[in-house]
Amino acid sequence: MRRVLIASLFGLAAAGFTTSVAAWEPPREAARRAAQCTPWHGPYFHAAWGSPVALVVPPTAEYQTKWRWGVPATQISPIYHQFQLGYPGPVDPSIGLYATPRWPSHTDQFGVYYVRGPW
Repeated sequence: MRRVLIASLFGLAAAGFTTSVAAWEPPREAARRAAQCTPWHGPYFHAAWGSPVALVVPPTAEYQTKWRWGVPATQISPIYHQFQLGYPGPVDPSIGLYATPRWPSHTDQFGVYYVRGPW
C-alpha cells in the first residue's frame, strides 16, 4: 500500500513538471515581440513636456512596480521596450493623450514611462 502511494505521488509530480518546449520562449524574445505590438508610452502625457516622457533605466531592468492608491495598491509588470539611438519623432497628437488628473490615482497618470537602456 505504501509503495503504491509513493509511486502515485511520483507519477503526479512528474506529470505536473512536464512542459512543452515549443511553447516556451526566452524572456528577451518575449519582450521584443511585445514591444513590436505595443507603444512605449501609456495614455497620459507629462504636464511639463506636453508629451509622454521616457525614463531610461538600466538594460538589466526587467520589471517595474506601478503604484495605485486603493486596493490592490501595487502591480509588477515587465518592461518591454528598449531605448534605441535616433529620435523616433514627436508623438502623434491625434492619438488623444490625457492630461494628469487633478487627483491622480496611479503612477501611470503622471506620463513618465520606463524604457530599458541600450545594450
